[in-house]
This record gives sequence, C-alpha cells and structure tokens, in this order.
Amino acid sequence: MSESLNRNALAYAGKHRLHLAERLGFGIHGIVLAAQRNPGLPPSSAIKIHRDSDPYFRERDIYLHLAEAGIRNILGFHVPQLVRWDDDLKIVEMSIVTRPFVLDFAGAYLFSPPEFSEEIWEEWLRQKRGQFGTRWEKVQEVLGFLETLDIHMVDVSPSNVAFRD
Repeated sequence: MSESLNRNALAYAGKHRLHLAERLGFGIHGIVLAAQRNPGLPPSSAIKIHRDSDPYFRERDIYLHLAEAGIRNILGFHVPQLVRWDDDLKIVEMSIVTRPFVLDFAGAYLFSPPEFSEEIWEEWLRQKRGQFGTRWEKVQEVLGFLETLDIHMVDVSPSNVAFRD
C-alpha cells in the first residue's frame, strides 16, 4: 500500500476507533481494508481509501444516492451500505457484503454517462461479453437497473459484479 494511502487509513481508523484488518481488494482507484471495532471479532465494515479525488467523490456521491433511494440489493445482488465518509482523507466506509454483490462505484458516473465513441463502446461490449460469458445478460439487467437510478457503471468486471459461485 502506498505511503499516503496507509497514512490516510491509519488517520481514519484512529479518528473512528477502528482496527484495520485484512485487505479485501485493491485496484486503480485505491484499496479496500476490513475494519473492526474490537480486535478478535469479525470485521464490522470496510473502508475504501482512494488515491484521487475525482473517483472518491464519484463513489461517495453514488453511495449517498443509493442510500437516499433505499437500495440494499439490486436484482438479488447485495449492495454495500454507506456507513460514513471523510472528504479530506478520501475514504468511504461501507458495510461488508457477501456474494452475489455489486460494488466499486469509483468508475461509475451519476446522472450522465461518459461520452465515448461508438467504437470504444463496441470494444467495451466485446470485452464484457468475454469476461462474463453466459452471465452477461444478467449483468446487463443489473446495469439497466442502475441506469434507472441515473448510475452509469462502466468499470464492470467479475470482481465488482460477482455471482454466488
């Protein structure tokens, strides 16, 4: 973990009296760590420490939008619930969810989809069909539901739209 991400995670944990546990995920936008109130007990939440402000604010705003709409699951896929956030440290704290789930909204867009050329969208579709295979149709249903909420998810992979098995 980079020094700045580590520093922000420790500052957030100290501020909220959390103990940081194992790494749950990582990617281009940051890292996700399990957090617990009491050592030795199961993690009570997850914190995502973002590298950059733009993805942080996109993700924070989408979780706020989902919370306002009362969304806990989408077509049977669990959605993490927003616990709290810290704009200065670029951290979103959320509930931990089990498969099947939809998560990681740092690469999503609220209210307006990104503008890509037709060629880029065609290549994106080809890649997604290859990644998901026969499950692509169900993923498209999930994405369609998100779009009814004005959430346009383009960072779609089997690690952030995950099936039970």
